[in-house]
Amino acid sequence: MYREFGSVSHVMMTTKAAALTSTGRVRNSNEDAFGYRSEHGIYVVCDGMGGAAGGEVASHMTVDTVLRRMTAGDGTSARERLHEAIAEANAAVQERSQREPGLYGMGTTLVALLLDPELGSGSGTGSGPGPALVAHAGDSRCYLYRGGKLSRITHDHSLVDEQMRLGTMTPEEAERSPFRSVITRAIGTQPSVTEDQVEVEIEAGDVFLLCSDGLTREVNDAAIARILGAGDHLERTAQSLIDAANEAGGRDNVTCLLVQVG
Repeated sequence: MYREFGSVSHVMMTTKAAALTSTGRVRNSNEDAFGYRSEHGIYVVCDGMGGAAGGEVASHMTVDTVLRRMTAGDGTSARERLHEAIAEANAAVQERSQREPGLYGMGTTLVALLLDPELGSGSGTGSGPGPALVAHAGDSRCYLYRGGKLSRITHDHSLVDEQMRLGTMTPEEAERSPFRSVITRAIGTQPSVTEDQVEVEIEAGDVFLLCSDGLTREVNDAAIARILGAGDHLERTAQSLIDAANEAGGRDNVTCLLVQVG
């Protein structure tokens, strides 16, 4: 089990963060990775895939690349810097995959949260903390818990999720589908990747949850909301989410990163 906790104050915004990852109860290795730099407002969760050690390599490479790029401060806008960070990670993972036969075909999902005061520049949002930016590729998710309600910010780039959005598959059919694990977008599996970016206005007290599908495959949204609502410390809440996934079967690695806006 890996842990990381931290907090930082920005202008007009205070954040606290906590993250945990677990191999689960079935797998022998952990292909998930997470990382954050609260002082730069960047938080990342990845879920690797690939034979041998490929998934673990891809996820850690992607987290490291995004964090490094987002803390470089090269003068580009925060939005552009995040897009370029993801493109750089994609190129790095694919290049290594092609260079090392044992890692061929590796890739990773990604979900990233950016809380940067620059995002609010010129937005006319007044004295509030401004917007957050969520970027994602694959089926790792971002949720927002606000005022006792859980909202899912991202949609899965997966075969069954796309069929549900088209209306050709019901949620019940998707749950039973043998293609549940087929994702349609990932970091490192193609020469280029286009992440989705979603902007969310934030309020004091908001809690963001970034997680791998090891949580959402085992714990439904209603149960996630109950756990978030019952929690009073981010570290304990992250542990409760991990415990719930493992108690429900723990068939996959599970990672939870919680970010609270003050």
